[in-house]
Parts: sequence; structure tokens; C-alpha cells
Amino acid sequence: MNVNLTILDNGLRVISAERPESESVSLGIWIRTGSACETADNNGISHLVEHMVFKGTKKRTALQISEDIENVGGQTNAYTSREFTVFYAKMLKNDIELAVDVLADLVMAPSFADEEMTKEKEVVVQEIKQTYDDPGDIVFDYFQETAFAGQALGRSILGAENKIRSFQPQDLRNYMQHNYAAENIVFSAVGNLNHDKLVTMVKDRMQTLQAKTSFVKDKQIYTGGSFIKQRDTEQAHVLLGFPGVDCYSSQYYLISILSTILGGSMSSRLFQEIREKRGLVYSVYSFSNSHLNNGLFGIYAGLSPEEINKYIPVVGDEIKKISGEYVQDKELSRVKAQLKASLLMALESSSSTAEVIARQQLVHNRVLPVSEIVERIDSVSKDDVLKMAQQVFSGKLSYTLLGKLKQYPDYETVEKYFK
Repeated sequence: MNVNLTILDNGLRVISAERPESESVSLGIWIRTGSACETADNNGISHLVEHMVFKGTKKRTALQISEDIENVGGQTNAYTSREFTVFYAKMLKNDIELAVDVLADLVMAPSFADEEMTKEKEVVVQEIKQTYDDPGDIVFDYFQETAFAGQALGRSILGAENKIRSFQPQDLRNYMQHNYAAENIVFSAVGNLNHDKLVTMVKDRMQTLQAKTSFVKDKQIYTGGSFIKQRDTEQAHVLLGFPGVDCYSSQYYLISILSTILGGSMSSRLFQEIREKRGLVYSVYSFSNSHLNNGLFGIYAGLSPEEINKYIPVVGDEIKKISGEYVQDKELSRVKAQLKASLLMALESSSSTAEVIARQQLVHNRVLPVSEIVERIDSVSKDDVLKMAQQVFSGKLSYTLLGKLKQYPDYETVEKYFK
């Protein structure tokens, strides 16, 4: 994959991969800011900004933003995560300049009109309520809060209803002034395009963006702990967590291999032992979330409340096994093949590729060659996996439980299953 990079005078990076055979272009603006960059006082503002920029700019109404893209058959959307905010579009190759103009307009000139903000705050409040109504969603917020107690990384991306309703247009302008700066932004595009023309388009519209951010991000420290919440649900939701690794770590791909072996697929140990052999759960899987300063390794299960006391000891046994003995050669080989195939298949999509190269440029200040990633995956040994498991599962436990609970093990009891 040939990637072109140009850095504008203000520090904004324009990165692209040309695919002349394609009829379309996927493009967007990736910003290294999100709920982890907020304070307790403005929690939820990153996500509200993401919503509000679509409600009108200095030269487009909310309807015009939608119509300009959809009139030519294009698509546009956005999302906010804990550490990134993204505005993106997919267009036919001849409409790339229109897409650049709309995306730049969202970031450079949102109007934040009082009337629109009053309405949109209620839309976000409905989104908060919808998330709360879905126990399979809200349990992950509780889990994150348990793992990073009292810190920005542990707070909800959506924020709280009363806080959202309290924000004023100037609050959003102040947030963007502090966080939306060129050094924090990558404009990424993949498809049938010319890089030099793309650079000119972006420069014409975004060269006046301030160069430097002026916010101070608090250090995020994994704490662990316990959170139990009674809720009238048919299923119980159980999350077990341990400290992971950050996205800069040399162990980044190693911990992904550990997670995939343990619970990352239908052939994984947890799925086979807990669902296939014992029938204790409908859903069980493990995952590794790597943040900019730290990471979180988790194991999720959705199951009948009556099965919790059976389920947790089995998870403990599987953790002890993977922490105490080498994985099998065929197991390691299969998981490496899964990860490499997932990587290569994702790069067939222009949208996924635009995401990958933007994130890598923001995090590593370079795009990692596919050959380098494959080499890192292939270099992992059975001994590496064993040591990684011992490192992860010796860390402090995060225990989150949500459902109509009667009998369940307390925090100290669960801890003992993993030691």
C-alpha cells in the first residue's frame, strides 16, 4: 500500500492512498480528542460537538449539509470515542471536492445556533436513555468506570442528562478552540484521487486552523474494583477485567493474540469450553482495548443469573491454564492466521483503510507497513503468550455485574478463582 503524506504549514497532516481502479473515495477528518480529554465538569461535550456541527455552519443549514452529500449519492457520518472524534464521508470519485468542502465546513465553521442546540441536546438525552435501556450497552460503561474509577477514561462518552442540558454554545466553541487544532488532526482519504489535488483542496479550506492544542489531558491510571447493579433483566451481564497495554506497546499484537486464543472466536478456549461443552452462556468473548496511555483486557458473558456461580470458576480455570502452560502450536498458528487475515481483509475496504492510516498517523506519526505488522504477529512465540498471560492476569481485577441477581460471588471470591 503506497501512502502519501503532506504536512501543511499549520501542522495538519493530509494522508492518502490512491486506488485508480476504484469509482469512489472514502475520506474524513480524524481528531485526537474525545471523552478522555474532558473534565468532570464538561463530560459529554465531545459527543455533543460531534452532533452539533451537523446542525448548521456559517454557509450551510442542517438540511443543506445532508442534501449536498446525498444529492450526489454520497454518505456522511461521524462518531466520538474516548480518544478520537471522526467526521467521514464516502463519495463517487468526481465529487471529492464537495466532500472535502462539507467536512472542512463542519470543523471550521459550525454555527452552534441556540435554537438548534436546544433541540439537539434533547436528541442526545434520548441517546443516553436508549443506551441505559440496553443492559448489554450500559454494562460496558459501568465496566469502564470500574476499571478507571474517578477519571475521564472511566466516564461515559455520552455524558449525563443534566450536564448535557446545561451546555451553552460558548462552551462548545471553547472546547473546539482548545482541542480542535492542526497538530491533533489528520485528513485521510483512500480511493480514486490525486494526492496533490487533495492537498490543495484541504489547504484552501483548513490552513487557517490553529496550530496547537491548549488542553491538558489528565493521566489515566487503571484502578480496578467492583460494581454490582440489580436490574430486572432476563440475562445477567458479567465483565471481568485486568490491566492491558497501551497502543504504543511492543506487546500490542501479543496481547491481541492472547485475547484471540482465550476468547476471540468460535474456536477459542472460552467459547468451546463454556458455550459449546457446558452450554452455560449464549455469548462469551474476550477483548483487548489499548488506549493512548494504558489498556484494558476484558472478558464478557451474557447468561442466566442462575449460572453465574458455575460460569466464573470455569473462566478461572481457563485463565489458570493459559497462564500456567504453553499454548499448542496449531492453536498459535490458527490465531496468527486469523489476525493476519482480518488485517488484510479490512484493507480491501477504502473506508477501513482510511481509518487505519489516519489512526496510525495520529498515534505513531507514521503508517505502519503491512509487512511490519505481519512480522510482529509472526514473531510471537508460545513463551511470549505464556508470559503475557501471567502479566495480564496477575493484575488487579475489575468485576462488573448487571442483572436480576440472587446469588453471585463477591469480589474477593472472584479474585481467588484467578490466583
